[in-house]
Amino acid sequence: MEEIAFTMKLKPGVEAEYQRRHDEIWPELSQALTHAGIRDYSIFLDRASGTLFGVQKRLPNHTADALPELPVMKRWWAYMADLMDTNPDNSPLAVRLERVFHMD
Repeated sequence: MEEIAFTMKLKPGVEAEYQRRHDEIWPELSQALTHAGIRDYSIFLDRASGTLFGVQKRLPNHTADALPELPVMKRWWAYMADLMDTNPDNSPLAVRLERVFHMD
């Protein structure tokens, strides 16, 4: 299984709202992520800096690269855009991280 990690950035003072929206994640978005082969997806928050740290495990035949084209993904990004730093298309400004250590 492939594992990726990335960071994103919250705007100041929106931590509780970000948590609330994810606690109520849309079933159709969860289904799209699962259908794309994403498993064991976590997002962690560094409250001091507002930095989000995401980790996804992906099945070998995942289709996660096609998620940005799905209407539900675009709606989610628009819904979340007021809370975080985004690209012009409302997608989160995400920085992919390089693995430098791993231990099973």
